[in-house]
Amino acid sequence: MFTISRVFLSPRVLEKDANFLFLFQSFSSVAPVSFPRNMDDEYEKFIRRMNPPRVVIDNNSCKNATVIQVDSANKCGILLEVVQVLTDLNLIITKAYITSDGGWFMDVFNVTDHDGNKITDAEILSYIQKSLGPDSCFATSMRRSVGLTSEMDHTSIELVGSDRPGLLSEVSAVLTHLKCNVVNAEVWTHNMRAAAVMQVTDELTGGAITDPEKLTLVKHLLCNVLKGSNKSREAKTVVSHGGTHTERRLHQMMLADRDYERMGDDSFDDKERPSVNVVNWNDKDYSVVTIRCKDRPKLLFDVLCTLTDMQYFVFHGSVDAEGPEAYQEYCVRHVDGSPLKSDAERQRVIQCLEAAIQRRVSEGLKLELCTTDRVGLLSYVTRIFRENSLTVTRAEVTTRAGKAVNTFYIRDASGYTVDPKIIDSIRQTIGRTILRVKGCPEEMNQVPQESPTRFLFGGLFKSRSFCNFGSIRSDS
Repeated sequence: MFTISRVFLSPRVLEKDANFLFLFQSFSSVAPVSFPRNMDDEYEKFIRRMNPPRVVIDNNSCKNATVIQVDSANKCGILLEVVQVLTDLNLIITKAYITSDGGWFMDVFNVTDHDGNKITDAEILSYIQKSLGPDSCFATSMRRSVGLTSEMDHTSIELVGSDRPGLLSEVSAVLTHLKCNVVNAEVWTHNMRAAAVMQVTDELTGGAITDPEKLTLVKHLLCNVLKGSNKSREAKTVVSHGGTHTERRLHQMMLADRDYERMGDDSFDDKERPSVNVVNWNDKDYSVVTIRCKDRPKLLFDVLCTLTDMQYFVFHGSVDAEGPEAYQEYCVRHVDGSPLKSDAERQRVIQCLEAAIQRRVSEGLKLELCTTDRVGLLSYVTRIFRENSLTVTRAEVTTRAGKAVNTFYIRDASGYTVDPKIIDSIRQTIGRTILRVKGCPEEMNQVPQESPTRFLFGGLFKSRSFCNFGSIRSDS
């Protein structure tokens, strides 16, 4: 068990100066004082200098995990920032204890690598210390730009629209036709909606797209593709030169697009729907959120993204994910300082958290592609998927030292299980050493079943032309 060993200014000094009172209150019974969100930056810097963040990494006290304790002056959203640093390192958080009541923040995380081992790599441990410790910059940037970075070597494209078979193929064909190379991308689909963050470069310069006319054309054509024949829901395309924390941004985009609103017959989702409950703890003026669901990597990050975006602050919490099932419990209040006020608000929180958990759940067969990167590669591969009546439910596209390492989760567009013969034919076309089936392809061994209405006429898209954006060739 960790204890806080930190020296503060004396209570007499604190009581004389209201600016320091909240620091004293975090260790006393005095009720917390609320400060405006637009607190002066210089004041924040002063508080940081007086109480710099401290990170303690312990590989001895726990038998099967590395224990990381982070404590500092409390900041809006600091919990999400800390968890984001850990998840970006692909660490598995098996337990967490959270407290940020009053003016102080202290969290303890039990973490392992993907193989269940303690973290012993000196480089990773040093990175955690630098990212979360006194020399980090997260405390001052947290409130205004969670998840944002600054990179100018590519153009970032954000897409939101209705999901349909062949959508990724159409989008990538447009980019190839416009001589844009997709170097990194992540695509999520959930509840008949699709969102993507793509980082592209200009084929001619190898850097960000700077031609205003070309940027306008990219945005126009992609927006036409996203709209398709569905006029009932809005499609959005945003082009910028700023960097983005992709997964953080995807959560924001899908929440804003209201993907949590259930569409049609969702009985299929009931089989794997997480258990989310919200009740008010009236004696403490908290709302208590409890979550039970199948555990998976980055689950804690996904939940905290949504709570933060919905403007709920976590004051206390615990996480237990040492078994196949994860249990999370949080004491929260809205940014206005109150617990949830109505049943409608409670239902919305439940729906949004369910969506946050399910967005990253990978439906379908996992395929991994590894080959030399080239302009048009993504368009070529996804076109072959589309022509074989396969739809991409999630995709991760990365480029490392000239090598394309792409992961696709695919399903039959009609809702049937994927035919092993089709996969074998696709691998033969693309290259068996280039495209591999990953994991246990259980779906390929199941008896075909009718889709619950996801895509009723998926087979009609087998030779779909790109009618939504004019003369772009389907084999671009």
